[in-house]
Amino acid sequence: MKFPLALDTWDNEEQEALQRVIKSNRYSMGPEVFGFESEICKMFGSKHAIMVNSGSSANLIMLTALKLLIGKNWPKNPEIIVPALSWSTTFTPFYYLGLRPVFIDINPDSLCLEPEILEQAITSNTVGILTVNILGQASELENLLQISKKNGIVLLEDNCESLGATLNNKYTGRFGLASSHSSFYSHHISTMEGGWIQTDNDDFADICKSLRAHGWIRELGIDSKIAKRTGVPFRDQFNFILPGLNFRPIEFEGALGKTQLLKLPQMLEVRRRNALIFNELFREVEGVRIQSGPGLSSWFAFSLVLDGTMKGYRDELAGKLIMNGIECRPIIAGNFTKQPVMQHLNGMIPFPLSVCDQVHDNGLYVGNHPFDLSNQLNSLHQIVVDFIREVQDA
Repeated sequence: MKFPLALDTWDNEEQEALQRVIKSNRYSMGPEVFGFESEICKMFGSKHAIMVNSGSSANLIMLTALKLLIGKNWPKNPEIIVPALSWSTTFTPFYYLGLRPVFIDINPDSLCLEPEILEQAITSNTVGILTVNILGQASELENLLQISKKNGIVLLEDNCESLGATLNNKYTGRFGLASSHSSFYSHHISTMEGGWIQTDNDDFADICKSLRAHGWIRELGIDSKIAKRTGVPFRDQFNFILPGLNFRPIEFEGALGKTQLLKLPQMLEVRRRNALIFNELFREVEGVRIQSGPGLSSWFAFSLVLDGTMKGYRDELAGKLIMNGIECRPIIAGNFTKQPVMQHLNGMIPFPLSVCDQVHDNGLYVGNHPFDLSNQLNSLHQIVVDFIREVQDA
């Protein structure tokens, strides 16, 4: 049996999209990218979508845009509160922006940022909350939004793993000022590399558009508040207003994105059918905790956290799964504050990270795909149950 972490979701339609770009003889950011952005806005109800070359770049641009939007009110020692469980590129933009990440613990069920701890971590230097919707699961976004408004700070969402998830019939990525998304190979839709930012704020969107393309004003409308135009097109084509770099996507990625978006509803439906099977199989397994939380998950993957008498056996279970053809991995990067790169991040940990520690030491996940996984999931269940029995009988 083979049960990989990632699978190809392309077929002839993606091949045709690539050929369409080749025939157009336009490869850098152009009509295919802009068309993909338009389709994102239609599907998810956002006013703006700004496609970039990766979800990682989306996080960097989103946080840079926040700094530029706040402007002179940006504090001398700015802090943003983050969950200690996420991927490296949620946090590494902080190094380049002089931001301090304030790491707090997660909820043991949802694996997302814990609101009850959040308010205690807010200080006069706090400018925002960057929540991460983990493995397809929505954070407690309505609570987080209320807390951000109450304290006069900004809510941002890293939604790279949770495309299509909803909370009270509203898509994740639509609650805060802005959100980052990814269309990397292993994510809900795949454009090879790629990502985007969603926002309803016009100025924030214009800042992001400028930052992704050298800092110029070329893609900004004539009514943009941040674009100071001379009125001479010859000059305005090369008018730079922000410290941007080149994060532009290519036309292949835009064309692939348009094709994959059409398939997303059906792919999410299959992922959720797989989740029903997984939850039914593992709900009553003693010594294993599975993910659950508010809203409707888009089920990026299936996590298992060993608990109770099974604590400390994660590595042995991982070896057993791999030996049986089931790929698995740690849950994202585990407790990120244990990563060596922390020496560069000037991070602060105001409270214990006990749940993150448990996930770090005892958690793993297996893949989910837009294909029927009933056979794979039943095999996974049998292997886990047999392993638990072996441990208990030893």
